[in-house]
Order: sequence, then C-alpha cells, then structure tokens
Amino acid sequence: METTSSNHNENLSEKPIDTSVYESFRRKIKGEVILPGEPDYGSARRLWNGMIDKHPAVIVRCKGIADVIHAIRFAREHELPVAVRGGGHNVSGNAVIEGGMVVDLSLMRSVHVHPGEKRVWAEGGAKLGDIDHETQAFGLAVPIGVVSRTGIGGLTLHGGYGFLTRKYGLTIDNMLSATVVTADGRLLYADKNENADLFWALRGGGGNFGVVTSFEFQLHPVGPEVWIAQVLYPVSQAKKVLQAFRSYQQNWPDELSGIAVFWNAPAEEPIPEEFRGTAVIILVACYCGDVREGEQAIQPLRELATPVADFSSRMPFLEAQQIFDPEYPDGRRYYWKAINIDHLEDPVIDALIGHAAKRPSDLTSLDVWMAGGAVSRVKPEDTAYAHRGIPFMIGIEANWENPSEDEDNIRWSRELFEDMKRFSSGGTYLNFPGFVEEGEALIKSSYAGNYRRLQSIKAKYDPDNFFSSTMNILPKKN
Repeated sequence: METTSSNHNENLSEKPIDTSVYESFRRKIKGEVILPGEPDYGSARRLWNGMIDKHPAVIVRCKGIADVIHAIRFAREHELPVAVRGGGHNVSGNAVIEGGMVVDLSLMRSVHVHPGEKRVWAEGGAKLGDIDHETQAFGLAVPIGVVSRTGIGGLTLHGGYGFLTRKYGLTIDNMLSATVVTADGRLLYADKNENADLFWALRGGGGNFGVVTSFEFQLHPVGPEVWIAQVLYPVSQAKKVLQAFRSYQQNWPDELSGIAVFWNAPAEEPIPEEFRGTAVIILVACYCGDVREGEQAIQPLRELATPVADFSSRMPFLEAQQIFDPEYPDGRRYYWKAINIDHLEDPVIDALIGHAAKRPSDLTSLDVWMAGGAVSRVKPEDTAYAHRGIPFMIGIEANWENPSEDEDNIRWSRELFEDMKRFSSGGTYLNFPGFVEEGEALIKSSYAGNYRRLQSIKAKYDPDNFFSSTMNILPKKN
C-alpha cells in the first residue's frame, strides 16, 4: 500500500541527526520545529486524506520566508528529503514524507487585495476560503477550486479547475507572479519578465521547482451573488441527462461551468422518501455572469427529466464555493484519479453508467467536468499545463470510511481509469493522481509536448532533484 512507511525507505537520510543539532536549528526558526514524540507531532503529520500515515523526521511550521529558507538549507546540509505542505488537502499524500522534513506552510495564510488593480497576493499556505473571503469583500474573485478548505498552492501548481474556469480559465491562467525558495535556498521572484522560464514551469509543473511562498493573481468581477444549479435526477435517467449535457457543451455561454455527478442522494428530508440514499445523477453548475440572466441560463438543466429534487437558487458566491465542503471531511479515506476524454458519445456514457453502478461506496462519486471555454483558448505551449483542447474530464472520486474497504475502492477506481483510456488521447489532471503508481509514464502523458522543456527547467533550478516528492519531473539537460 502506498500509504505505508516501507515504500519510502529509499528516501531516508542515512545519517541520524543528533537532538542537539535540532535545538540549534529551532533557534533560527520563528515558527515551530516539531519532532517525533512531541505533543503536536501526531496532529501535524496528518493530512486531510485519512489513508495517509507517514512519519517525518521533522516538521517545520514556517511563519515566513526566512523560516522556509532556513528549513531548506538545513535539509540539504543533513541530507533530509523534503515534502512541502500547503493546505494539507492532499489526495496523494505527497505533502508528508517518511523519515524526511515536512516544510509546512500552514501558518502562512495571509491574503492581501488591491481592488483598484484587481490583484490579490496569497501566501503559500492560504486556503481557497481565505482568498474568497478577502476578495469577495470587493465583489472580486480568482478562478479557483470548489472545496474551500483546499490549499491554494497544490491546487494552483497543477492547474486549478472550478466554477469560474470556462469564463476566466484555470487558476494558473490567472497567476501573475510567484516567490519561490529554490533548492539552493535562494528566494526568486518569477513572472513573465523575470525568471520567465520558472514562471512558465510553475503554471502546471507542480512542486518540482521550489517552495512557492506566495502567489499573485488577477481578479475578476464575480458576485456577490451567482445562480447555482443543483438538480438531482434518478440514475435511470442518466443517459438522457448526459446526452443533454453533451449537446450543451457547444452552446453553453462561458459564464456557465458545470459538473454531472453520479452520487447518492442525501438520506433525509427534503429528499422524497423513496429516493433517500439512492443512486442519482446530479447536475451542478454555476452562472457567474449578470445575476439577472443566471436563472434563465441554468433553466434547461432543471428540465431534462422529472427531478428527484431541485435545490437550484441564487446565492452568495461565498456560499456557492462551500456547497461541497460537507462531503469531504478531514480523515475520510480518499483515492482520486482523473482522465481527459475526447468526447461524450453514447459508448462513453454507457461505460460511465456501468461503472457508476458498481461504486463500492455510497460516498464515492464519478464526475463529468465540462471543460472548454477560456481554458481551450490558451495555447498548449503557453503554460506547462498542456491538455487545453479537451471537451470533458472524468473525475474518479472514491471516498469511504472503513479501512477494510481500501482494496475494493482502489481497485474500482483503477479499473475505471484504465477503461476510460479507450476514449482518451492522453492526459490527466495531476491534482487527482491516485498514488502516482504509474510513475513517470503518468507524468509524461500529462505534460505531453511540454515534458522535455520542463525537464530542462528542472535541471536549471533543481539539478540534483532535491524536490522529488510530488509528481516528480526528472531533470535533464539539453
């Protein structure tokens, strides 16, 4: 199992570090240095994904850039492998490392808005809810994800899908600059003019190039209210619903982003008694344009069949950004994968319906994300994120509670992923990578024609592959 310590023994430092050395290190750190056996160690090593159970040699909760620099230099001096933790909402578990150092940015959550310039700066440990809270005070937003407790660092560095994606692009498409502590302990500023190659790589290339201590984003006028579609249909109507979803793909306005979700209905009111806890297909969509036009824009989604329930409404954008939060609590067991698909013709729909019927957990969802819009108008070579032209992405979200169900849920996810390859010309969303069990093959497929350029940039900024714990791009000189 990828969550156990034995899989990472090759990363362990061969030199045990004397406790007195750590005491000297503590004096350089304004934040916290947490060692095994200390009171906060148990909670500090835990991630949102309850499957992950790793034991770092040291956890450094940084309060600022100086702490990050000291941590990186200490890790290099003592040959400690490093993982970087932002919001901790990490599916694959790579934000914690067995026997190494966790550079924990969770105390670095400041967000500063310049409403006149429509820009926002967020520290690397900020969560999506932190950013929405500050920006919505001015009727502005960054295109980010849909679960407010997600960390901005992990979400951004591999793309960033959400309710505003079709209108304003991926999160990386709205990234203006970043500050990065590199493997040699330097602080670099990266934007389209300064360290432009690094800036290009950060927009989709993951945590391979350093510790991103802050991000700068472009803001857009959104809210304060939006229209949200939340329509539950019987799963028996799934084919009809997805056929309509497919037909809308060409005609939907960019202001409308949506997801079709195979899930189970809530088991309580106001769901009609005969449908409580049963399998359904849910259409969730957000219209981020003029709120006076939103109800009309989402209305077709509410009329595809006779719904089990319809919770569509006009609501504050801040609330819309939190509607999925209750479904993803801390400590639940998660295994997520994703795959780009080339179309949503009937054979794809039939396959999805078949796999959805075999979901091993009622908590598990199978999601069809509508792509296109602004995402597709960025050239594949303009950012490290390569797969720009896809019309749909399949999200495989296995969620369950009991460890005895691990094998069934992981097997179902992997079989679905493999089956969907027949409808895909390649690529995945690396924020949903499973446990990266495919290794370099998954990475190469995801970056396609951008992979060699990423390898060259990796060789420039991290030639020794110091940052190797997260979807690793191997350095390669030209």
